[in-house]
Parts: sequence; C-alpha cells; structure tokens
Amino acid sequence: MPDDNQNDADARSALDEVVELVVYAPLGLALTVRDQLPALVERGRKQWAEQSTLARMMGQYAVKEARKDARRRFRSVSETLSNLSGPPAAPATAPKPATAAAPASAAPSTAETARSSNGKAPSAEPVAPSPSSAHLAIPGYDTLSASQVVQRLAGLAVEELDAVRSYEEATRGRRTILSKVAQLQSPTT
Repeated sequence: MPDDNQNDADARSALDEVVELVVYAPLGLALTVRDQLPALVERGRKQWAEQSTLARMMGQYAVKEARKDARRRFRSVSETLSNLSGPPAAPATAPKPATAAAPASAAPSTAETARSSNGKAPSAEPVAPSPSSAHLAIPGYDTLSASQVVQRLAGLAVEELDAVRSYEEATRGRRTILSKVAQLQSPTT
C-alpha cells in the first residue's frame, strides 16, 4: 500500500502546484502591483523626464549649430558671388560719337575700363567688356577685314567716322582704318 500513498501524494502535489500557479501567483502579483504601483509610476516618470530633457537639449544644440553653419555658408556664397560679379555694370548704351575737336586719346584706356573685382588694376592683360558694333554705319563691321572697312569709309558722315574711330580704338586698334579715318576727317587745303 505504500504505492497508493505515494500516488496520492504525487497527485496532491501536482494539484497543489496547479492551484498555486493559477490562483495564488496571480493574486500575489496583483497585491504586489497594488503596493508597488506608485513607486513604479514615479520611476517611469523620472526615467521619461530625464530622457526627454536630454533629447530636447540635444535637439536645441543641433538646431543652433545648423543655423550657425547655414549663416556661415550663406555668407561664403554671398562673398563668392559678389567677388565674381565685381562692381555693378553700367547699362549697355551706344558710345557717344566724339567731336572733331576731341583728341584721339579721349577714349578710356584699357586700365580704366577693366578693373578686377577688388578695385585694383589687373596685373595680366585686362579683360574689358567689348563695345558693340551694332551702332556703326557699316553693317557686319566685326566680320570685315581692314581693307574692306577702308573701302566703305569714304561714304560716311563726320559723326559716323567718329563712331568708327572710337570703336576701332576701343577694340582692335587697326592702324589702317584709324589712318584712313584721320585722313577723311582732316580739313583739305
């Protein structure tokens, strides 16, 4: 009969384990939660506050640094663009024809017309904006050779000759054309 007692004890202990697991464990857990709930809430609140404060501080720092970087980049780009564009260009207008009494040196020198962006005369060959030949009385002036221009000069008025002289002095400075203009403008005796 000892086996029957052993079987009863085993059956009873298995039943006790099930009751403990299903009834007493949840009841004990509920009582523990009830007693510990305010401490758990406070612990969670404290953890959340610390992490959110840290995250807010890091976010504010990142925004502050991004603004500094954006301002620095904007200044750099602005300076680069202002250096590239140089001083503001005058509106494009046709040059005024020189009068016959004006000396041949009345046209601005290349050092005066071409300045670098810092206001100093450039050390290399100056790059001046080329005047337009659209105002000249000879169509296609820039495509013509000196001998072709000289052939067309005889039929021009005094103001037109002055415009050709001014343009030629400011651009290519071809002596053949300048000499012919001077010859046509000189009073005949």
